[in-house]
Amino acid sequence: MNQSNSVSTQTLTRSAASEIPLNAPEQMVIDVQNASVHFGKEVGLYPLTMSVPPGTIFGLIGPSGCGKTTTVRLLTGLYKPTEGSVRVFGQTPRKFSTPTREKIGYMPQQFVLYPNLSVWENLNFVASLYGMPLFGRSKRLNELLDFVELREHKHKVGRQLSGGMQRRLAVAAALVNAPALIFADEPTAGIDPVLRSKFWENFRVLREQGRTLFVTTQYVGEAAYCDYVGVMRDGRLIELDTPDNLRRKALGGELIRLVVDAAHEREALRRLDAQPEVNQVQRSYREPGTLTVYTDDAAKTLPLLVTCLNGNSGIQVQSIDRYEPPFDDVFVNLMRQDDADV
Repeated sequence: MNQSNSVSTQTLTRSAASEIPLNAPEQMVIDVQNASVHFGKEVGLYPLTMSVPPGTIFGLIGPSGCGKTTTVRLLTGLYKPTEGSVRVFGQTPRKFSTPTREKIGYMPQQFVLYPNLSVWENLNFVASLYGMPLFGRSKRLNELLDFVELREHKHKVGRQLSGGMQRRLAVAAALVNAPALIFADEPTAGIDPVLRSKFWENFRVLREQGRTLFVTTQYVGEAAYCDYVGVMRDGRLIELDTPDNLRRKALGGELIRLVVDAAHEREALRRLDAQPEVNQVQRSYREPGTLTVYTDDAAKTLPLLVTCLNGNSGIQVQSIDRYEPPFDDVFVNLMRQDDADV
């Protein structure tokens, strides 16, 4: 893939109009057009084009050092684009008006609150930065502590909190001003799977409230929780689409997994391979009788396969269902495809 290539939701809408809304740039919460970031002779971000509609979770996924944090800093105005344009709520980030800044919440990678202040004091301090009136402030802060399940720890100082509790406090701090747009940079890094699941549950609640979330993560499996996913590599955005569409692109279609009696595996494979709706059939040598079918439309193809295998063939279909491989497999395949395009 050429390093100057970029991927945009505007382009993708033509091939996935049923899943990605076609919004005009001025309707997008975030709109980036061919924006790059250079650090002297080093390139932090190659030309980047993407748009994020309101009320969605946008996940930016990729390995450490690929440019995720640089992208967040570009969108929040910490970095100025070397070329191209960046608009958030219709404004250039480095020239945000005060009302626009108040609509944005930011959760950085590292714990940056005060370790010698209590949970309550940290939140109260952040609230004062936004000029939140004292009247009603306690109610708002308690609501946030309930949301991140820290109310019973409100008197603990920051340094006494576990890593996971510090991350939850950072989420609460990012929400103090009830932002319409939330940037969360690696919010689940270094925490256990149970707490990661809780974080994403909270993010879905925020989305249901109409908020927009821009989340970066190294955990590729978290792509499944997002509405749209951007895949980054070496400062380039190599893919941008819905999770389902990324699966189709990475795997060459949709998958159906079925299990037949091992004695009739070859006959089942022959019959399946003859079906026009089937693109490919793979056997599992570790699990005799298990076949994976690649097709363009699993919902349409699945009943046809049942009909094909039933009858007088003697084939016993033990199970058949649509199969969605983990996003780790999807990510690896996308990396391989990118290698092939270079």
